[in-house]
Amino acid sequence: MRTSIRRAFALSTAAVAVMALSTSTAQAADPPTLRDGHGLTQLGAATGNATDFVITVTTPEVTGEHHIRIILPTGYHDDPARRYPVMYWLHGANSDPVEQNYAAMSDSDSMITVMPDGGARSWYANWLNQKTALGAQNWENFHIRQVVPFVDANLRTVATRQARAVVGLSMGGFGAFHYAQKHPHLFGQAASLSGDIDLSTKFMALRMAVVASLVVYKPAVDSDAVFGSPYPVFGADRRWNEVDPSQHVDRFAGVGVYIYVGNAGGRTTDPEFWLEGAAQNVAANMRAQGLPHHFVDFGDGSNWGTGCDGGHNTMACRETSLRDLIPRLAKAFAG
Repeated sequence: MRTSIRRAFALSTAAVAVMALSTSTAQAADPPTLRDGHGLTQLGAATGNATDFVITVTTPEVTGEHHIRIILPTGYHDDPARRYPVMYWLHGANSDPVEQNYAAMSDSDSMITVMPDGGARSWYANWLNQKTALGAQNWENFHIRQVVPFVDANLRTVATRQARAVVGLSMGGFGAFHYAQKHPHLFGQAASLSGDIDLSTKFMALRMAVVASLVVYKPAVDSDAVFGSPYPVFGADRRWNEVDPSQHVDRFAGVGVYIYVGNAGGRTTDPEFWLEGAAQNVAANMRAQGLPHHFVDFGDGSNWGTGCDGGHNTMACRETSLRDLIPRLAKAFAG
């Protein structure tokens, strides 16, 4: 009798354990539930899985619907007491967070990665002209005043500047340096991958690239909509100078800075060729002020990962840069 009772108890206990495991597995397969707040309202349910998912939000700061992709460390759900540093990834022009597929980000188990929408041509700024066909365009407010506190409120982050990095590609490289310089209380690390990080008159071609994005992408908007006139006539370009990372490297004091760029093997039709000079100028300005930084010029890419040709849109170059950068960020966070 007692043997039968023990056997029945053992079987029932095993069944409960299996049910609990199945429930835990099912729960772990779904994205976590995030709460609206800080001006962000979610539309519908998150898509993806427990550690790589996308939410769609609206905000009065920027017209329209916006994706935010979040990648959590694989062990995030295993230890409810552990908190993580955060890397904010700012994408390039004419792109979207859901298109940011870099294996190096998913392979990192030491940090949370957040990819907020940056629009096709936001230039990570609060636009001077808010009355274009695009409506409200306060991208800096969206990211700094809303996305960062929203993430800290919903995820187990280490909510300090020492545990936050802002990293960007191309247009996002400008955004990363601009945000780190203007909001040093938020970001302890900043990195540019092939970024437009010199908007001085020395590199008017990069100013014109900003202008081109405004008038070429549809709907076209005023060429002065973001920073005003780009031309240095009677101080008309003062806003460009105010946001130009190359002219304010002193604001990087106490910030870990990382710069990656190539030269497309000398192909002048490739944007990377023109971005190399901008990156070199920023690095030179930092050296002149005795500011530490990590600078990589991978040139034609021949020594920078299989498949890298030094080009601006070559995924192999970006992936190799991230595989160099992410362990450095992890070390800086740990320190």
